[in-house]
Amino acid sequence: MKIRQALLSLSNKQGALAFASGLHAQGVTLLSTGGTARMLREAGLPVIEVGDYTGFPEILDGRVKTLHPKIHGGILACRDSAEHMQTIAQHGIPTIDLVCINLYPFGETIARPEVTLAEAIENIDIGGPAMLRSAAKNYTGVAVVTDANDYQTLLAEMADRKSTRLNSSHLVI
Repeated sequence: MKIRQALLSLSNKQGALAFASGLHAQGVTLLSTGGTARMLREAGLPVIEVGDYTGFPEILDGRVKTLHPKIHGGILACRDSAEHMQTIAQHGIPTIDLVCINLYPFGETIARPEVTLAEAIENIDIGGPAMLRSAAKNYTGVAVVTDANDYQTLLAEMADRKSTRLNSSHLVI
């Protein structure tokens, strides 16, 4: 598989800038959510914010941002299905070949003695798990990375292959 477009949505931004820079250096288009997109843009990296990509803004205080057919269609489309590829082309949906997600820190949040119920509820991630499950369902066409410790491994494998192609034994990291 060739990684052409990556979606980055990170609550923990440790190592994200170096990772995104490495992806960009290998010709990967960067698609990202609010805070991550802002960080990448401020560092001078070209990034497409999810709201601009989908044509629909983040709503409900950020509760809804990636739950959109253009996101999940790009992740779920089976690359070896002519019908799937025709459908996403018909709707102007490019493939998303890499999903880089880490979930909201719910466990850390609720472990704090002063946490409020409202704060705990806002740390229940919806979009992140949905994208991870979509990517897992289409594991032959979408790479996944959830741990910052794996960023350099993935970049190194992409560089070793010199064409940003990964084999199926390394798709889910």
